[in-house]
Amino acid sequence: MTNAPDTFEGPQLDRVSFFSELDAASLQQISQAMRRRTFRAGEAIFHRDDPGQVLYVIKEGRVRIRLTSAEGQEVALAVFGPGDSFGEMAILDSQPRSADAIAIDKVEVFTLQRQDFVNVVREHPEIAIAVMKTLSERIRQANQMVEDLIFLDVYGRVAKKLLDLSREYGVETDDGIKIDLRITQQELASMVGASRESVNKVMGYFTDKSYISTDKHKITILRIAELQKRIY
Repeated sequence: MTNAPDTFEGPQLDRVSFFSELDAASLQQISQAMRRRTFRAGEAIFHRDDPGQVLYVIKEGRVRIRLTSAEGQEVALAVFGPGDSFGEMAILDSQPRSADAIAIDKVEVFTLQRQDFVNVVREHPEIAIAVMKTLSERIRQANQMVEDLIFLDVYGRVAKKLLDLSREYGVETDDGIKIDLRITQQELASMVGASRESVNKVMGYFTDKSYISTDKHKITILRIAELQKRIY
């Protein structure tokens, strides 16, 4: 992991939902308080229970937010990419981190210290509304995850996650919709709250039924309608 005094330039900062409505002068002011950090693939950006004094904004790469049980089972709460922010909860309530943040691939982020963030919010109250909107969206996502864990079997959860990923990362091909995201079965298992063995069985079933095809950790949805029917 490396640090550098680079700042997050305004034209990039305005991609972040919190700051998208600010003028160029305000964006420049915020960018001057931010610092660049890079992380290797697989490196922890922070762990659950670490002190939380920093907001992170992703410039490049993807970050997985996860919980890990005492037995080592992982549940992925979210995957964030360029323009996304994370770490807001801890800097708002001054409590320790509630989950781990792990770099999926090489990640470049820009950081804002808690006091700098508070100063920015005081000067630009409209940011507080944007923060509340973002946190509300994430609460809804968490509620949906809980609902899926309660009401859907593993087949349904995997089918739903594959369709979600196809909407976010899908690329049209002659065969179907290719999920342009390298993903292992262990990573998929952590996203749906299941064991790798269970997900392996489900993926084998979907492949046998020609709902999907796989190649080098890339998945193509071949029969969307059939996969949708398998959710419930």
